[in-house]
Amino acid sequence: MIKTVGIIGSGTMGSGIAQVAATSGCTVKIYDTNQTALDKSKASLEKILTRLIEKGRIDEVEKSRIQTNITYVNDLADLRDSELTIEAIVENLEIKQKVFATLETYVSDTAIIASNTSSLSIASIASSLKKPERCVGIHFFNPAPLMKLVEVVPAIQTSKTVLDIAVQTISDWKKVVAVAKDTPGFIVNRVARPFYGESLRIYEEGLADFATIDWSLKTIGGFRMGPFELMDFIGNDVNYTVTETVFTAFYYDPRYRPAFTQKRLSEAGYLGRKTGKGYYDYTEGAVKPKPIEDTILAQQIFDRVLVMLINEAADALFLNIASAADIDNAMTKGVNYPKGLLSWADEKGISWCVEKLDALYDEYHEDRYRCSPLLRKMNKENKSFF
Repeated sequence: MIKTVGIIGSGTMGSGIAQVAATSGCTVKIYDTNQTALDKSKASLEKILTRLIEKGRIDEVEKSRIQTNITYVNDLADLRDSELTIEAIVENLEIKQKVFATLETYVSDTAIIASNTSSLSIASIASSLKKPERCVGIHFFNPAPLMKLVEVVPAIQTSKTVLDIAVQTISDWKKVVAVAKDTPGFIVNRVARPFYGESLRIYEEGLADFATIDWSLKTIGGFRMGPFELMDFIGNDVNYTVTETVFTAFYYDPRYRPAFTQKRLSEAGYLGRKTGKGYYDYTEGAVKPKPIEDTILAQQIFDRVLVMLINEAADALFLNIASAADIDNAMTKGVNYPKGLLSWADEKGISWCVEKLDALYDEYHEDRYRCSPLLRKMNKENKSFF
């Protein structure tokens, strides 16, 4: 059982992972070169734990125990005793490789070195190590203490022992584990692309505005946030970068093509909530636009986005990215979808999915709308996912 954990990066994600590990009883060290960032992380944890006390979820003793389990350090060598180190820094392959190579000179030969990357190749990150078999992807979702899902991603170099320990450790931390193949975007960031991409496409075609598309997916589909609200929450720069990374990594497959609308917003610095303006205006006194509450239009928007999401989930299963259960768990517990997409496909009917996709392909003649071979095969054989 893992008892000592190192965290590289004291930002929101790194601090959140540290809180999860410390709450589970691990001794944790958070490393960052920026002392101000470390101080901010410590202060943030104080606020979070105080809030949990106010809500009656923990007491002062538990707060003290969690805080005592975390130490803040600014020397990478201080992580030498960590049995598991999780990196949560900038999404830049060269920087991650450099940090991993340096860390390996300090830790023991049996220590596991993991990356929280959301879209970069674990195999590429592992290649920077002399013992690449010790490397694995452990991808948390933000905010890490609240989101139940963690994707565990073995590289082709990862040993079975390391994978088993990673899965067991994350399970011990009371998270739901989904094991994913080391492919661009893993499960969630791959399967979720149409939620943003197809919504942007609908907007760019002039079929509906941001508010109407958001309203449609929340009202008809039951999503907690619409795609444009969610992109503003995530940050247009972050969301665009993930889309661009997945698009490039899949050899420019048109299913993942980024949208100029989002690119221009990112270039303008309209990143969403964090800058006060994105698809919506968040400045004081700004009035949020009202949607066109047309249920027929809303149904059309929802059906189009949903069938593209289902197609992506089916293709992930077809290409053995993960099991059907893990794909559905990933979307409900990783991004709070109201239903698993493969379960949703069963509910709507596989024939409905195939017909919708073929209609889109007939209309646009774009490879973006090609139907997954798995859906087509299942339709012929009259099968369902579950």
